[in-house]
Amino acid sequence: MTPAFSVCVYCGSRPGVDPSFAETARRVGTWIGEHGGQLVYGGGRNGLMGIVADATLAASGRVIGVIPKALVEKEWAHTGCTELHIVDTMHERKRIMAEHADAFLSLPGGIGTLEEFFEVWTWRQLGYHAKPVGLLNLNGYYAELLAFLASSVKSGFMSDWQMELIHVGSEPEALLQQLVQVAGMAPEGLRLDQI
Repeated sequence: MTPAFSVCVYCGSRPGVDPSFAETARRVGTWIGEHGGQLVYGGGRNGLMGIVADATLAASGRVIGVIPKALVEKEWAHTGCTELHIVDTMHERKRIMAEHADAFLSLPGGIGTLEEFFEVWTWRQLGYHAKPVGLLNLNGYYAELLAFLASSVKSGFMSDWQMELIHVGSEPEALLQQLVQVAGMAPEGLRLDQI
């Protein structure tokens, strides 16, 4: 069955110290699965990555994992994915993830999550894709980053229109709904006031 939409989720390979990080990853996966969607992610079984994948699968959603061979050899791959693509390089991983996505969402995470978020945002502002990019500012996790980005605009290194390319929210279900609607992939009849 063809999924209603496909969301690429970037998130930590660790769970973080705040239990709300794991709970939110679970909510994201559950929402994707319950709305007939597909998760695209980095193919790992650890941390928030594993949680969002397991929740999507448990809610009858499809999961595409894309993971480099080196991480498979470390036994970090989630073998329960609907599709697991094993690739040679990180560049290939990110390209395949982007190709399979209708929208992108960054949950809390570390250096890898930040790198993926900035790359897909850069691609968006350069016109390499027209897919919406979301940043889940859960419990203010990204507040200092957003303040820094605002200072970059103020300093003349970025423009307001670049910041407007990011959809920022603190509630996962509302942000997911916004992203799939902007992507033009919202399941028929589903509106923001129904979540």
